[in-house]
Amino acid sequence: MSDIPGNVENVRKLLDHPAFDLRNPNRAYSLIGGFCVSPVNFHAKDGSGYKFLREIVLQLDKINPQVASELVSEFSSWKRYDEDRQKLAKAQLEKIMSTNGLSENVFEIASKSLAA
Repeated sequence: MSDIPGNVENVRKLLDHPAFDLRNPNRAYSLIGGFCVSPVNFHAKDGSGYKFLREIVLQLDKINPQVASELVSEFSSWKRYDEDRQKLAKAQLEKIMSTNGLSENVFEIASKSLAA
């Protein structure tokens, strides 16, 4: 995934591409996982990458909790970043945790990430 700043919108557009299907685990891992390895975009100063991942994790949790839990694990290193990014990432993890009907899979990984 590109390290060009502001790539969240490009990834959002790819979600609507006819060849992409969020229900396909390999496609979800490729697109979303690829986005998350971009320090420029996933760890954007404005928190947009964290917010984007939260939105996707919650969508995926209804379709495939195992894939959602794998992707939420991208938050596990949130304490390694500067204080501002820590606050932004933690806020998204807390929003995930407060979601009604959250799967056990996502709950377990998100709670471990918060506790780490």
